[in-house]
Amino acid sequence: MTVQLRKLGSSDLEVFPLALGGNVFGWTADEKTSFDVLDAYTAAGGNFVDTADSYSAWIEGNKGGESETIIGKWVKARGNRSDVVIATKVSQHPEYQGLSAANIRAAADASLRRLDTDYIDLYYTHFDKPEVPVEEIVGALDELVKAGKVRQIAASNISPERLRASLDFSDREGLARYVALQPHYNLVSRDTYEGPLQDLAAREGLAAVPYFSLASGFLTGKYRPGTTVDSARAGSAAKHLESERGQRVLTALDEVAAAHDVPVATVALAWLAAQPTVTAPIASARTVEQLPALLGVAELRLSQQELDRLTQASA
Repeated sequence: MTVQLRKLGSSDLEVFPLALGGNVFGWTADEKTSFDVLDAYTAAGGNFVDTADSYSAWIEGNKGGESETIIGKWVKARGNRSDVVIATKVSQHPEYQGLSAANIRAAADASLRRLDTDYIDLYYTHFDKPEVPVEEIVGALDELVKAGKVRQIAASNISPERLRASLDFSDREGLARYVALQPHYNLVSRDTYEGPLQDLAAREGLAAVPYFSLASGFLTGKYRPGTTVDSARAGSAAKHLESERGQRVLTALDEVAAAHDVPVATVALAWLAAQPTVTAPIASARTVEQLPALLGVAELRLSQQELDRLTQASA
């Protein structure tokens, strides 16, 4: 399919309307499966891959960086580096904790080695560290941009106050400026983004690239009363079933999905993609079979009435 790429905020990056989450690479998807998923995603027109230096340090035997290493090997094997927008993050790798200037520099070099590339397209601060002055963080990120190691910078898990201070400092000093924001945002978690943070992103022209877009799988519709799902994230997804809102959202998703004859996940992502500031939701697939439901967001357009129905159900 030929899909219109979306401009990422004020940057020169143009991205597919679904970012492929790399958190599963080296965790629930082995290297071969990860290659297959990446191949299928790019064959469908996808070009935006999201990872972090810490993926997947939480697994016994892993030390962090497994996802970046797999992506690096895949890009090398396919020879398609210039066709793929790679986003990664700093602050959580066990060996590169925090956002001091020295750590940002060292972590970026380590990510570049694992990704086997000269540059990172989009570099996020993974979790803000309020004890580090924004001047130190932005200054270090600006150095990476000036050195050609990073094309654009972004922030994830940051308060409106710290984001405001960061943007003001960039503007005042003429330094690299955040172009995107990665918030926790989906149909059953709206207050994690809507309000001051979203308002600031809208005012400043930042692109939102939400994570947990499918609420750890809950918004795929596979979690229903009386079902058990074999997934590493089943616990966090199943808790939404116990809330009235979770039930309301599933009912509304079922109705809209039936009207379009598409999977529930496609509708959940389409609602997210239609929200103000959102450029591309992130979703991961641990098998090629899971991909079509995610890729469908690029083509599904919901009516205003359908969007309102879902918004009301999730209130």
